[in-house]
Amino acid sequence: MKPVLENVEKQFEMYQILNEDGKIVNKEDVPDLSDDELKELMKRMVYTRILDQRSIALNRQGRLGFYAPTAGQEASQLASQFALEKEDFILPGYRDVPQLIWQGLPLYQAFLFSRGHFHGNQMPEDLQALSPQIIIGAQYVQAAGVALGMKKRGKKNVAVTYTGDGGTSQGDFYEGINMAGAYNAPAIFFVQNNYFAISVPVELQTAAKTLAQKSVAAGIEGIQVDGMDPLAVYAVTKHARERAINGEGPMLIETLTYRYGPHTMAGDDPTRYRTEDLDNEWEKKDPIVRFRKYLEEKNLWSEEEENEVIEGAKEDIKKAIKKADEYPKQKVTDLIENMFEELPANLEEQMEEYKEKESK
Repeated sequence: MKPVLENVEKQFEMYQILNEDGKIVNKEDVPDLSDDELKELMKRMVYTRILDQRSIALNRQGRLGFYAPTAGQEASQLASQFALEKEDFILPGYRDVPQLIWQGLPLYQAFLFSRGHFHGNQMPEDLQALSPQIIIGAQYVQAAGVALGMKKRGKKNVAVTYTGDGGTSQGDFYEGINMAGAYNAPAIFFVQNNYFAISVPVELQTAAKTLAQKSVAAGIEGIQVDGMDPLAVYAVTKHARERAINGEGPMLIETLTYRYGPHTMAGDDPTRYRTEDLDNEWEKKDPIVRFRKYLEEKNLWSEEEENEVIEGAKEDIKKAIKKADEYPKQKVTDLIENMFEELPANLEEQMEEYKEKESK
């Protein structure tokens, strides 16, 4: 009889469809995506890479506030969102703004969110989502609650949430997956394992060989997937969604991925805790390069098409940052008004003081 841990490790071996060279290694599970859908997913990945580059530049210029780079995680983020329906509910972490944008958040509002403007946190009426969660792992508990609400209302939709490898060390992570499992709620929990929670490597976060196996304790399904493989991420998300809406319960998906930039633009220096050899190893797994090779082999993608997407992204970003610049500045009274439905006495006094200052 094999040791229990050895069996668990084998059970959670990484799932993959498209390898680093853009070759199919799992023909049976290739998702049923049309040529147009494959191209659309590629467009979104390229667009988001440009958005990341421009956002970093805008942050350095002082035109954006908080920003968490996303380059390297496009397959994990966008292929999972691509498998969702419009009425599914997204509960993102702070690095997951791209999913919100492609689900319907206007780009200028994403920029306002970065600046701390309240309008950046006001989701459009047709967008089922919360604003990005800054507290590590807190969205997991919220996702369990949203999913349970969907179940009680008889909705055929799912609640989808994301955290990083460091988020699995938080109590909210366990509480969220346990509650969803206990109530068989239609939730999909993503752990985007980019191997470093800021500067702490994943092997110091946990003794578990995979993060996917943490699903066992909650009695829910779990899987580890190549997070640089858009086809695998899409296929697994689609499977998890179908299970959930059919009453088969929640699922924990660990995507093995990598962030090419710093944790955030707030002074993090990844060269202090990541080696050049490690960076080079993951550069070879770039999800965009991999997917490009696959589409070119199918005669579905060209350099001209990619350049067109790049120029379109730059133009959209230019217009969006201009709109964000022109949006009415947030006032102190705006902040106070948005804190409470009914202001306590001390804030009522402050409100009057600031109204008088702002009127001058």
